[in-house]
Amino acid sequence: MTPTSYIVLGLLERYGPASAYDLKRLAAQVLGNFWTTAHSQLYRTAEQLSTDGLLDPTTQVTTGGRGRIVYRLTRTGKKRLAQWRTESETELAELRDPGLLRLYFGADPKTLAPVQAAAHRRQLAAYEQRKSTDDGSEPRGPWLTLDAGIAHERVWVRYWDSLAGGAGDHASNL
Repeated sequence: MTPTSYIVLGLLERYGPASAYDLKRLAAQVLGNFWTTAHSQLYRTAEQLSTDGLLDPTTQVTTGGRGRIVYRLTRTGKKRLAQWRTESETELAELRDPGLLRLYFGADPKTLAPVQAAAHRRQLAAYEQRKSTDDGSEPRGPWLTLDAGIAHERVWVRYWDSLAGGAGDHASNL
């Protein structure tokens, strides 16, 4: 099972039956701020989970006469998702940041840092705006991940601001 497998299972559990297209849209909408998945991977994963008995596919005919497959979580799929939620994770996230990649390969920090800091400030403001709409009535998981995103963006703003300021040892300034 891959992270994409759990994304498919989790989205179906939370939002109900969906086509692969619906899963693609949902993943981008609700997970896109902290996890990206190739659309083709979602399609392939849904098919594989269906073959493995974790999803139940049903063909529905659309108003245009085309058929689309709608997936539902099976009892086995629900059990596997529940089991995964209790597993201890030992692997850390992979950091993939285009700004750091540019910096590593010689971008001028005085030019790059202010632009990166501004981008992270915009993302931080968007996250904080979203957080202001939390009335406590929804499941906590999405809001807890939003808190992590806010903390993450605050660190990046401090890092890039420090780099823009020309401080010698940036790590000690954070």
